Amino acid sequence: MSNRIKINEVSPAGYQAMLSLENYIESTSLTKKHKELIKIRASQINGCAYCINMHTIDARKAGETEQRIYALSAWRDTPFFDEQERALLALTEEVTLISNHVSDVTYNQAAKVFDRTYLAELIMAIITINAWNRIGIATGMEPAL
Repeated sequence: MSNRIKINEVSPAGYQAMLSLENYIESTSLTKKHKELIKIRASQINGCAYCINMHTIDARKAGETEQRIYALSAWRDTPFFDEQERALLALTEEVTLISNHVSDVTYNQAAKVFDRTYLAELIMAIITINAWNRIGIATGMEPAL
């Protein structure tokens, strides 16, 4: 896949727009752990190896445990995630798999455990990583060895 385009070189303005969105996400009140859980889970669903690699490394640096990272794809079946994390993971899954829509149950649970600003920031973070996943997958980005 090494012959695919590099968006940052071919469309620097588009890439810069994505970086601006990412910079916005970094400036929000979202905790580092919440951001990384969103990024890892969406990337798992989308099958973006580049982003899974990057964000599991970042999550470890932010203090995330190996156990929780390994169990993330089965979070519903573990006791490792608290009420807020469960709400954001459910929301991440439904926004990522948007063709199934975001259910009222999932949205209302997130709205119950997060204030409006935090909820808006969560939604924007989910949208942003999904866009990055699509860039990574479409252009064949692979994690470095």
